[in-house]
Amino acid sequence: MPLTLTPVTTGTGPLAIDLRGILPERVSALGLPAIERLEINADGRTCALADLFHVGGDPGDGAIECRGNFSRVHGLAAGMTRGHVSVRGDVGRRAGAGMTGGRFDVLGDAGDFLAAEMAGGEIYVAGSAGDNAAGALAGSPVGMRGGIVIIAGSAGCLAGARMRRGILAIGASCGTAPAFEMRAGTVVVGGGVAGQPGLGMRRGSLVMLGPPADVPPTFRCGAVWRPAFLALLFARLRRAGFGPAALVPSGPWRQWHGDMLAGGGGEILAPA
Repeated sequence: MPLTLTPVTTGTGPLAIDLRGILPERVSALGLPAIERLEINADGRTCALADLFHVGGDPGDGAIECRGNFSRVHGLAAGMTRGHVSVRGDVGRRAGAGMTGGRFDVLGDAGDFLAAEMAGGEIYVAGSAGDNAAGALAGSPVGMRGGIVIIAGSAGCLAGARMRRGILAIGASCGTAPAFEMRAGTVVVGGGVAGQPGLGMRRGSLVMLGPPADVPPTFRCGAVWRPAFLALLFARLRRAGFGPAALVPSGPWRQWHGDMLAGGGGEILAPA
């Protein structure tokens, strides 16, 4: 049985709880009393983990299971290198940020900056995510740098902003400017795009499966063809549980090159 965390109260509590550092690799060698005494931050004040969460289960299992509403809990699984963290509900901002390994599952929704600057591992969100999923934190030149992120629902604005490597797959629609200033990597959007896809792209691929979106005029229309890498990409996404990958059109794809104002090394692909 994994280590379990359950909020002490479901009523009025702290507005923001920071759980950075509560990771499988840190707690696996500790006993429950030591874990309960670990310091966390709530509304800018330091407190013990047990002040806000019931702690149970087996810390040596290499996994942490969060039960209940964690929408006010931020930084969960941030910096994780190995193990498994799961949330049976919603989670707050910066979940999985800077991960380099392990697996993180969210059965509800995730807040802004999900998987920001992630470098490895896998994330699966059964619901939707906020802005800047797999993007760059404030002031940083580079976003996601490796790994795979699956969002079964929708995502907000700037999904994959300044992404450097890895795969971000969004099952439904997303907000404006997906793949903004993208360096490399792949963003897949299963639904509609609110507008301005690929602005400032340097390299990388933005694959749009949903209704046609207005490609910025700084992109140059390319060929209609069948890129070989798409078959490998969607096979990988099917194994990861990305539903739209099973419904990919078999026909050719329209390609646009851009952003020409940023060198033109990126591409947008959509069913022809």
